Amino acid sequence: MMQQTWLTLSHFVMLGLLFGFAIVHSGGAALRPWAEKLIGCRLYRILFALSSLPLAVILIIYFFNHRYDGLQLWNVQDLPGVQQFVWALSAISFLFLYPATFNLLEIAAVQKPQVHLYETGIIRITRHPQMVGQIIWCIAHTLWLGTSFTLVTSIGLVLHHLFGVWHGERRLIHRYGEAFVQVKQRTSIIPFGAVLDGRQSILWQEFFRPAYLGVVIFVFLLWWSHPFLLQATGKINI
Repeated sequence: MMQQTWLTLSHFVMLGLLFGFAIVHSGGAALRPWAEKLIGCRLYRILFALSSLPLAVILIIYFFNHRYDGLQLWNVQDLPGVQQFVWALSAISFLFLYPATFNLLEIAAVQKPQVHLYETGIIRITRHPQMVGQIIWCIAHTLWLGTSFTLVTSIGLVLHHLFGVWHGERRLIHRYGEAFVQVKQRTSIIPFGAVLDGRQSILWQEFFRPAYLGVVIFVFLLWWSHPFLLQATGKINI
């Protein structure tokens, strides 16, 4: 009997989904200046969300349903403290993934969506918190699941966010010019890099914002609802 290969079709499907999401998301961001002039800021934001969010939901469901596919590279789930460590990393990752929550009314296009040039709060720690948060999330989930499918997914996600760093900085340079150059000089991509070399100082009062409280509440709700999410997505056959 021929042994089944560990490199299942789901590995390639996930890479294809990630590539498709990257094209839609990064492509939509690149088209933003032109699209906003053509159809306006609010309609652009709505169309951008309607194209990106369904793909993101499909990615999440597909990941949940196939997370144990492929080769089991390691299994540390029974080791003491690993589960708590993974949850702690996941919580930290969402604190870095937060920036979009600062302007919820703009995301929903209730207020006029704008591009903001931040240099406060978590931006003092890293200029690209979403990239850092995604890497931390990938480390946590790859450690916990230990499968080749999760490793492939994590590599794809990290590569997408690294591209997003390059792509995002090009767009900010084009939009803000010298103002963004100065922000780059005062901040760092590597977490705490600008703090350690004296270019930045952490001002803890900047973190006392409703958005951070919202992230903490979200993490607790996610922890509570995680088993139900796995059961619900397991009923969707994709």
